[in-house]
Amino acid sequence: MTTPQVVAIVGGTGAAGYGLALRLATAGLEVIIGSRDVEKAQKTATQAGLPNLRGMSNKEAAAAGSIVFLTVPFEAHVDTIKSIASVLDNKVLVDVTVPLATAVGGRPTRILGVWQGSAAEQARELAPKTAAVVASFHHVSSAALRQIGKPLDCDILFCGDSDQAKEQLSELIRLIPGARPVNAGPLENARTLEAMTALLIHINRIYKGHTAGIRITGI
Repeated sequence: MTTPQVVAIVGGTGAAGYGLALRLATAGLEVIIGSRDVEKAQKTATQAGLPNLRGMSNKEAAAAGSIVFLTVPFEAHVDTIKSIASVLDNKVLVDVTVPLATAVGGRPTRILGVWQGSAAEQARELAPKTAAVVASFHHVSSAALRQIGKPLDCDILFCGDSDQAKEQLSELIRLIPGARPVNAGPLENARTLEAMTALLIHINRIYKGHTAGIRITGI
């Protein structure tokens, strides 16, 4: 399988989305930043100064992308997926969303319960049946992503029910210096991966840092 040539980052003007866009564009891929505000998307893309990075509306970006990353806050998760669902047929949707309690005014070190089990499983329920949902990139900080001059020094865990989709994502991850793809099993494991984000936020606070990540040993 060849690496997709166009990557869409829905919600790409946020910290995580922008950092991911920078990393993938720096790796040589054509990347589209999506936003509800087209002007904001275009401005964010322009400020990066990379010729292979451009901005569009969320739906336009998702339609143009070969693989679509969803990097929105949990409170915008349902509405955003519904707004792009019609253009997700037969695509890989990589859900980076974490149901942090900040969505309801709570602490970022706590996770909300999701009826479906996780944000990624909620995405699978809302997306077309032909879309392959993969959960990933929960454990790399936006600060680390934006430091494009430094290797990430972080494993990128992912889970999903499509082996083909997971291999496609693995190829992208390998393009990022210092990142190693680690297959964490079926999509139902997303509830564990998402909860680990709150733990990393707590660790960052304890050690007064911003770039704590995950390394899996013994494999």
